[in-house]
Amino acid sequence: MLKEETLKVVINGQEVESSFGKTILECARDSGVDIPTLCFDSRVKATAACRLCSVNVKGRRLPVAACAQKMEPGMEITTDSSDLESMRKTILDLVVSENPTGECVRCEEIGPCELHTLTKRYGSKPGRFHGALSGEKSKDTNPFIFRDYSQCILCYRCTSVCGELEQAHAIVPAGRGFGSRIAAAFDSGLLDSSCTFCGQCIQTCPTGALMDRKMLGQAKASEVTKVKTVCPYCGTGCGLNLHVANNKVIGTTPDWDSPSGEGSLCVKGQFATDFVGHKDRLKTPLIRRNGVLTEATWDEAYDLIVEKFTQIKEESGPNAFTFWTSARATTESNYIMQKFARAVIGTNNVDNCSRT
Repeated sequence: MLKEETLKVVINGQEVESSFGKTILECARDSGVDIPTLCFDSRVKATAACRLCSVNVKGRRLPVAACAQKMEPGMEITTDSSDLESMRKTILDLVVSENPTGECVRCEEIGPCELHTLTKRYGSKPGRFHGALSGEKSKDTNPFIFRDYSQCILCYRCTSVCGELEQAHAIVPAGRGFGSRIAAAFDSGLLDSSCTFCGQCIQTCPTGALMDRKMLGQAKASEVTKVKTVCPYCGTGCGLNLHVANNKVIGTTPDWDSPSGEGSLCVKGQFATDFVGHKDRLKTPLIRRNGVLTEATWDEAYDLIVEKFTQIKEESGPNAFTFWTSARATTESNYIMQKFARAVIGTNNVDNCSRT
């Protein structure tokens, strides 16, 4: 096994060790040093669009973007100084001067966005600079993603995850200069684009420009409880967080710590949770009595299964059984089912719907 090459640098007067190929931002965060960012998403290539992460490097005339600058041996880096803090506040003042922050509902209904958190930290207010507002609300009528580009700060995180991570390229940068914007091909709606509605653009957006349409107007963020669970739609087992208010599931976000999904969901896991509260959802086992399905306890259901399985095996033999497992179940559940079929019942009649 090859030993990973390391280098030594100085960050805020403290010598730290890092790996070749890492950026200043990665090294700083590994060392517990906070550097603010707005355009950075660790899953995609750095765009260095916001410049909030700019730091001073000894020997360099101008600050450099920590998210894009690779570490070099012997670097002496300053991440926190009065000049840097003043520059970051000015950047945030410029950002909020272009966006009508008072009209954004995300912070109240979904939770504080990254932009709001940073403006509060630096005391930035929209009144310092005056000029035209950028972006406009989209008329897109898709049922899943609410697009309000009057809140867009052109960080390009959404286009990066859409193109690099999801390989969908449904939204891309369009226009030039102050007229730059995020758009689908030919300025069409997302329903007419290559969008798969995975929701990754919503999750990475640091403002209220992209939001889960189904969560809007449901409850205040303070009234919502997050419940960690596993998506039931396939055997991948992506982790997700159910947003629950008044004993009702109002939305879903990915579990970033999930080893299978790693923060990604498909359209089903992201948006298709309405069935949880459907009035026809089965909540107890049903047993047919006198031709009518009636509610039963789990013990009653298991006793009936044992009785019928034993009767069928004695009368017709083990090959009278066929076990059809589900692609929605986990690999472990499917393994247990085939083990039960072969070891307990004694049949090899096992199949899975994912094969067809």
